[in-house]
Amino acid sequence: MKEINNSKAVIRLPILLSIAIATGILIGATMVGTSDGKKDLYQSIYKFREIVSYIDRNYVDEVDTDELVENAINDMLEKLDPHTSYIPAEDQELVSSQLQGKFEGIGIEFNIFHDTIYVVSPLSGGPSEKVGLKAGDKIVKVDGETVAGIGINNRGVYDRLRGAKGSEVTVSIKRRNVEELMDFRIERDKIPQHSVDVAYMVDDQIGYLKINRFTATTYDEFKDALEKLQEQGMTKLMLDLTGNPGGYMDKAINIADEFLSGNKMIVYTKGKETRYNAEHRAYRKGQFEQGSLIVLIDAGSASASEIVSGAVQDNDRGLIVGRRSFGKGLVQMPISLNDGSELRLTISRYYTPSGRSIQKPYELGQQDDYYEDFSERIRNGELYSADSMQVSDSLLFETLKGRTVYGGGGITPDVFVPLDSTDNSAYLNKLFYTNTMREYALLYYEENQANLEKYSFNDFRKNFAVSDEMLGELIELGEANGASYNEQQYMKSRIFIRTFLKAQIARGVWDNEGFFPIYNQTNEIFLEALKLFDKADAIAEKGD
Repeated sequence: MKEINNSKAVIRLPILLSIAIATGILIGATMVGTSDGKKDLYQSIYKFREIVSYIDRNYVDEVDTDELVENAINDMLEKLDPHTSYIPAEDQELVSSQLQGKFEGIGIEFNIFHDTIYVVSPLSGGPSEKVGLKAGDKIVKVDGETVAGIGINNRGVYDRLRGAKGSEVTVSIKRRNVEELMDFRIERDKIPQHSVDVAYMVDDQIGYLKINRFTATTYDEFKDALEKLQEQGMTKLMLDLTGNPGGYMDKAINIADEFLSGNKMIVYTKGKETRYNAEHRAYRKGQFEQGSLIVLIDAGSASASEIVSGAVQDNDRGLIVGRRSFGKGLVQMPISLNDGSELRLTISRYYTPSGRSIQKPYELGQQDDYYEDFSERIRNGELYSADSMQVSDSLLFETLKGRTVYGGGGITPDVFVPLDSTDNSAYLNKLFYTNTMREYALLYYEENQANLEKYSFNDFRKNFAVSDEMLGELIELGEANGASYNEQQYMKSRIFIRTFLKAQIARGVWDNEGFFPIYNQTNEIFLEALKLFDKADAIAEKGD
């Protein structure tokens, strides 16, 4: 069996399977001595084959029966959970490259539902993230061509969005609660292969480590980053899993094992078939079993991220800070088919050590609602108030040492941090989606590279300031790019704009080691977590 993929949203792909594969193999099985349930299954499949055969032989016009079967299977899958999918043979490399990072393009995970391309997640460090694409955005046009409602498949999306590094593409986005389409001009780039964005010392004791997704190399990257921090004197760790959509389950388990001592439970699975039931426990001496630990999560933290944070929380190993995670707790098993295509079938659910199901509730066939959950959380106020968080008093669980935690889908943080929207404005969004912020920072870096590289990073952080003159130049560039100036909105966002520009300029000199220490000064979850290490220490001591 291939390694189970625990990504938040496996891309649903078109099915180019012959009728023989769709029906003939199962029909060929004997019906003698089978249960009534099996007979019903075979009878249903036989009826489907009969209908397709009659259409092929007798329908008044010529029809593409392969396409009929393809549509039938797509419709069937849409009646199941949001993560079961088919992958045709010709798309296998494209899908696997999501976790291998061996491609150039705009850097998004996407899904197609009801003829609409949904952005599941912009990949960390990729071009789409940098210009401001968000989870839940709908791609309506690409370079002026309408791509919604035309029957587009994944190959069509790849053909339009992938391309050589340095080439540009404009995507028109429909974002909930924004009336007009938003045009993002994106310069394609090589999609980052690394999954650890950064590891740096916040002060003499606190280390910060951010993982953007769980890929084949994540565990090795994590170990190297953790060792680097420990060599610099780290005794307290802040592990940032915000916006991390998941990935390989075994990498998440290995990372959780680095924090947990003894034989503690990390995660377990339950399915209809007992062969899909499994327990995963700590078994090795971890690299950071002692010392205070805080894990940051938000609504973009899913699957593998929830395995790690759930194991830390339920074993009283550390403090979970942020907002309720996504709630993706369905396990897909890849099943290779004869023609080289693949079925990724949901076979079980993930449970945290205390017995909580990670999976949030969903209605079969309601994928639109499932992926627009973030917008629903905005509407019901959950991102702004702990009292509005969707938890169920009937689903109370206890951690290893008796703390109360909540079920109902996702990981509920120990300390809730409301979303800070005080700096946000439509004008700021326009600066992002016209790529003006990134473009100005790059131009400034190129024009001032020699002077910037004379700074040490600490000197830059303390002494460099984004001047009013620079902000004026940014406004002019925005006007040229189609981001019309709005003084009221600009004043609302000005402090954030200054900080973000400084962080982006620092990225040009010191890469992410320059960007995140500055950008995190605008990160409300990070700033709140810095105040909570005494509480994390108490939990760590209680968990001993």
